[in-house]
Amino acid sequence: MNCIVAEYLLETPFPLADVAAMMAGEQSSGTFVRVAGETDELRARSAAEVLSIEELGELPAPTLASAYIDRKGAPGPAKRARVRIAFPTRNIGRNLPTLAATVSGNLYDIGEITGLKLLDISVPAEYRARFPIPVQGISGTRASLGVTGRPVFGTIIKPNVGMHPDAIAALVGDLCAAGVDFIKDDEVCANPDIAPLSKRVPLVMEAIKRAEDASGRRVMMAFNITDEVDAMRRHADLVAAHGGTCVMASLNWCGLSGIESLRNHTDLAIHAHRNGFGAMSRHPALGIAFPAYQALFRLAGVDHMHVHGIGGKFVDSRDEVTEAARACLAPLTPGADDRVMPAFSSGQWAGTLPSAMEASQNEDFMFMCGGGILAHPGGPSAGIASLREAYAALAAGEDLATAAKDHAALASALDFFGAS
Repeated sequence: MNCIVAEYLLETPFPLADVAAMMAGEQSSGTFVRVAGETDELRARSAAEVLSIEELGELPAPTLASAYIDRKGAPGPAKRARVRIAFPTRNIGRNLPTLAATVSGNLYDIGEITGLKLLDISVPAEYRARFPIPVQGISGTRASLGVTGRPVFGTIIKPNVGMHPDAIAALVGDLCAAGVDFIKDDEVCANPDIAPLSKRVPLVMEAIKRAEDASGRRVMMAFNITDEVDAMRRHADLVAAHGGTCVMASLNWCGLSGIESLRNHTDLAIHAHRNGFGAMSRHPALGIAFPAYQALFRLAGVDHMHVHGIGGKFVDSRDEVTEAARACLAPLTPGADDRVMPAFSSGQWAGTLPSAMEASQNEDFMFMCGGGILAHPGGPSAGIASLREAYAALAAGEDLATAAKDHAALASALDFFGAS
């Protein structure tokens, strides 16, 4: 039987096997009592199966409160385990929201549970084939940019929001001239009154085309088209009509259905921004971990995925960012051509590039620097130069401090950002 296998961190003061069985039943054919029509044949056909329970130890007290436990009384200390459950794909069909509801859903609300985190999801090849692979992905993005053999160096429009369209277009022109590969809108700048997409897209694309005519280099601009579904389709059509190659959407607020509908409508690269993911992931015993999260949105067909950055301004540990980058760079099923390009961001600059390279283990990533480019003492051109000098040194096996002796832009970046 084809099954989705979900892995969880489970915490409960009740017997682990009993609660794992509850989880399997709650999200497939069962309920808390046997009901009419719930035959043995139906259970055999549709019931989820607990594959394994790996005990991880005990806690002196439950992590999360439960009114159910308050009523029933906890039978002992809270126990933790890694639990794997197989859900038949026939229960779900080709339906991403229902897949998410199956592997998550009411599980977080079961009274006996005092901690639950969805850690990972694995899908069989037959089920993966029912969903689109990235239209652009890593190879298409590189082909569009003409960038090979190194990371894609990108930046973000700053200030985040508040500039008029002509000011944004002028900044984009300057960034193109500085040698950047990729530019994106900030997640809070989508279609604001002061700079609506209808005015911003034509002006920005004119600036990109002028820069391409002058340099022969095409820059990819990710326009933030986050909106309701019909509006996102219209925005994507506007970008395509003016020669754009990429759009950005805030995954958590558009949802799986919104991203899937956008993918079905356009062949533009979809730059997937995960803002708000911390609400799902930061608590160690609650929510959704990145490997599971990225699997769901990759089934929706995104091309790039934000993974935050090592040593940046956000909460992620080195291990968490590394796990995220490597998840993006691994196929969802063996042999599938569905890798997506991880985008490192948040407080990144030339000095954090070694950590990104170590995390990704190859050059197939975006390295997004806002202040790391725009705030470089020598200006944006020097900011881009510092990144390229850093990469060339690292690729040659040289440390940045040594390389900086012969590279002024890198030396200035190390002096300025390294002291902050």
